[in-house]
Amino acid sequence: MRTYVITGGTDGMGRGLGLHFLARGDRAIAVGTNPAKGRAFLAEAERLGAAERAGFLRADLSTLAGMQAVVAEVEQTADRLDGLVFATQRFQPKREETPDGFEHTFALAYLSRFVIGHALTGLLDRAEAPVVLNLAGPGGMPGTIHWDDLQLRDGYTGMRAAMQASRCNDLLGVDFPRRHPRSRARYVLYNPLFVKTGMADPLPQPQRMVTKAMSWLLAQRVEQAVPPMAGLMDDPPAERVSAFKRAKPLPLTGKDFDPDAADRLHRLTTGLLDR
Repeated sequence: MRTYVITGGTDGMGRGLGLHFLARGDRAIAVGTNPAKGRAFLAEAERLGAAERAGFLRADLSTLAGMQAVVAEVEQTADRLDGLVFATQRFQPKREETPDGFEHTFALAYLSRFVIGHALTGLLDRAEAPVVLNLAGPGGMPGTIHWDDLQLRDGYTGMRAAMQASRCNDLLGVDFPRRHPRSRARYVLYNPLFVKTGMADPLPQPQRMVTKAMSWLLAQRVEQAVPPMAGLMDDPPAERVSAFKRAKPLPLTGKDFDPDAADRLHRLTTGLLDR
C-alpha cells in the first residue's frame, strides 16, 4: 500500500487523484481548507470501502502556520511518503495579503509547495520510488517573475499573479534536485491544460460565464485528466526533474527552466522565510 499526500485534495484534480489512489487500495491524505468538502471526500472514501485509508487535513496553505502544520501532521502519521501532489491554487482577482504579509497567490500556489516539498523530502526518501507531482503550468501561457516586486504591490492582476506562480514552480522543480542531491525523489512538473474544475468560480462576471462556457465545450473531465497523472506517479521518468504538457514531454531549456534563475529564486525565497 502506497501513501500519498495531496494539497488541494478536496477539489478538482487533487480530489480526483486521491479517490483514484483510494479505489485501487492505496492511502490518500487530502489537504484542504473547507471542512464540508473534507467530509465529502471522507464520505466518498467510505463508499469506496477505503474509509480506514483516507485522511483529511484542514489547513490554510496560504499561511506559514498552515504549511508547517501539514508538515508536522504528516511526519507524525506517516512512516513514508510515496507521492506528494501539489494541486492547491485559487485565482485571486484582487490583491490580498496573507497574515504573514505575502501576496496570496504567491503564498498559496508557490510558497506552500516550496515549504512542504523541501520539508517532507526525508519521508519521501523512505519510499521505494517517491514522486513529487507539481500541477502548475509548464509550457503554457507565458508569465514573468517580477524579481523586484515578487509580492506584486504595483500593477497587480489576478492573471499576472497566477502566471508568476507558474514560472516560480518551474524554477522550483529545476532547483529541487540540486537542494537534495542524494534524494531518490523524482520531481514532475505537469500542465493538465483545460480541465473542468471550479477554478472559474472566483472570476468576476462576465469572465466567469465565458470561462465556464468554454469549459463546458472544450475542457477535459477530471476523470479523463487523472489517469495520465497517476501513470507518471506510478512509472516516473528516469530524470530527476521533468516537465509535461499533458502527455507531451517538455525540454527543460530556456528562461522558464534556467538554473541560475532557479538559484536566484531559491535565495530570495529563503530570505523571505527567514525575515
